Amino acid sequence: MIQSSLTELDAVLMIARRGKFRTAALELGVSTTALSNAVGKLERTLGVRLFNRTTRSVSLTEAGRRFVAQVAPAVQDIHEAMEVARSQQAVPSGTLRINAFPTAAREIFSWLVLPFLRAHPQVHIDIVTEGRLVDIVAGGFDLGVRSADLVPADMIALPLGVARRSVVVGTPSYLKAHGTPMIPQDLAGHSCLRVRLPDGAIYRWPFEKDGKSVHIDVEGAITLDEASLSRAAALASVGLTLAMESDVRDDIEAGRLVRVLEDWTPTRAPLSLYYPSRRNPTAAFKAFIDFARRHGGDTGIAAFSTS
Repeated sequence: MIQSSLTELDAVLMIARRGKFRTAALELGVSTTALSNAVGKLERTLGVRLFNRTTRSVSLTEAGRRFVAQVAPAVQDIHEAMEVARSQQAVPSGTLRINAFPTAAREIFSWLVLPFLRAHPQVHIDIVTEGRLVDIVAGGFDLGVRSADLVPADMIALPLGVARRSVVVGTPSYLKAHGTPMIPQDLAGHSCLRVRLPDGAIYRWPFEKDGKSVHIDVEGAITLDEASLSRAAALASVGLTLAMESDVRDDIEAGRLVRVLEDWTPTRAPLSLYYPSRRNPTAAFKAFIDFARRHGGDTGIAAFSTS
């Protein structure tokens, strides 16, 4: 009964914060239907409508605004009390929510997430991948994974590994048919797999050599917003793709894909695991941070604090 009520309160507060049921549902890790049902149940219990709903928007009613203003501090106190209790656990358990770029999630999945779960089977990890930058505190996440240069200044950052590298790759058959580009400008004569950014803009391929940098607006038959699809299209000889080296390393080693423009592809900032300062981290949170530090210790992970 208590847990159900807290779930309903969390639902109302997240919708009030985000202004959309779908966005709130994604951040809470539930379906839109479940979220709507939770709000409806609370409204029936209270006997008032908390939200004005239309097909285009959601807004708080006057009763809803008063309710949210009064209940938000109390719900925060409850969650903090629960965190204090969980921090006393001898065995790490519960859920850790992580927000990451899709490429970042793929990079840490095999060496960090899966081994951690094997070592701590009572912990559940909920990973949400998004191309856009997210306020992990407002979104209800415990941790974020981003390029080190994109971590907010008010967060505690734990570097993961060394600098990463982008690579331009194509199949041997594609390169045999269309030739090998020697400089970035040669891409004008090639079919390239274009990438759409979260804001709708088309990503310009960055290159750098001898202190000179250039960004190329590539052209091609396909525009995508998911790196794994670009890899699949490149393997099908549709064209050249710009990928994170970690995503196509196995294909390169097996000869399925070939690097081009190697002396022009720059390195990128290493990944960082980051999180806000917290007074009473849970046992699961502390175990995950410690695991990341120990397993990445030979790749340059710096000192950190969980206080």
